[in-house]
Amino acid sequence: MDFIEELRWRGMIHDMMPGTEEQLKKEMTTAYVGIDPTADSLHIGHLCGVMMLRHFQRCGHKPLALIGGATGMIGDPSGKSQERNLLTEEILRHNVACIKEQLSRFLNFDGDSANCAELVNNYDWMKDFTFLDFAREVGKHITVNYMMAKDSVKKRLNGEARDGLSFTEFTYQLLQGYDFLHLNATKNCKLQMGGSDQWGNITTGTELIRRTNGGEAYALTCPLITKADGGKFGKTESGNVWLSAEYTSPYKFCQFWLNVSDADAEKYIKIFTFIGKEECEALIEEHRAAPHLRLLQKRLAKDVTIMVHSEEDYNKAMEAAGILFGNASQDQLAQLDEKTFLDVFEGVPTFEISKEALSAGIRAVDLLTDHAAVFPSKGEMRKMAQGGGVAINKEKLAAFDAIIDEKSLLNGKYILAQRGKKNYFLLIAK
Repeated sequence: MDFIEELRWRGMIHDMMPGTEEQLKKEMTTAYVGIDPTADSLHIGHLCGVMMLRHFQRCGHKPLALIGGATGMIGDPSGKSQERNLLTEEILRHNVACIKEQLSRFLNFDGDSANCAELVNNYDWMKDFTFLDFAREVGKHITVNYMMAKDSVKKRLNGEARDGLSFTEFTYQLLQGYDFLHLNATKNCKLQMGGSDQWGNITTGTELIRRTNGGEAYALTCPLITKADGGKFGKTESGNVWLSAEYTSPYKFCQFWLNVSDADAEKYIKIFTFIGKEECEALIEEHRAAPHLRLLQKRLAKDVTIMVHSEEDYNKAMEAAGILFGNASQDQLAQLDEKTFLDVFEGVPTFEISKEALSAGIRAVDLLTDHAAVFPSKGEMRKMAQGGGVAINKEKLAAFDAIIDEKSLLNGKYILAQRGKKNYFLLIAK
């Protein structure tokens, strides 16, 4: 496979330095993508860069994933209007360890092959680098004029930042540039890749290499992923969509992809899956012919959820979706872990009920009127129950005055009440 051609048809190239394509055709090349460990999980905003590395390895080249243990202590001003909070060394160590584990799901770090992936941490070569040594060995090669011309710096100095640009942030591009220089010298790394907002930092690295040792160095960036409506990709009302199941359950992760727009699905299916060009184009045509079937969204959700989590997690996520939208049983409902259960029924009206009162048993008609206002009156509840329109934990009530007790609690504290087909209510026993 040709790496540039692969990225080109997928819409994953924004800028590319002259000579990059020729270099990649000439020989197996080493390239890196940098990741700031500002959290102990990657989110889907990182996925494009990770996919670039995976394509790079699939095309026979050698990928390096650089964890910014040192630069993460400072913060990159690119695309930001204010300085980020600085992290402690202890938190950074924890974050780096977690990100390493996640990256191993995407890249092959094992084996003796020449293009096996490597993880590097810039803290390893920066921790003993004194300020005076850095000023002498690195700072003298790049002028302030050159650094001031970068868009990330100009935007912050032209009033976008409330407090201006700190010296700490100003030096970030030099630190990132030194990473490239170090990897060029020690790993024969000739290419740095990243998002389009990183172009200024990446080209500072190529310039530093050119001025320091005259070595070959190239740059390639992918577009920043956006949504068709202009919203920020990967952001939901509850925040980032994380790759860690601890922060974003596989159910919510899968639902994110299922709910993207048709226009976004056409773009994302190329960027976030490994489906080939012909199959991709056929899928898009099939989807356009019958958009109501949401074929692209379903395939996208399946492939990405399996890649990030597992096929088992994907199947469980789809089963969970079936519980909300289909005719699931009480046993299926009881099998959901608490986090997924709450994710599935996020946003439904909730009521607190007394666990002590429940232990003695409560008539269903009293539970759903006096203890939780699921129905405005007992008469309405009785009438709907007799018509088969009331369910507790997905089981239709056989009688309006059936006794509900602690045995009905899911995960030891929840009861799911259903009024009609689509109206759910969550009762929380405390």
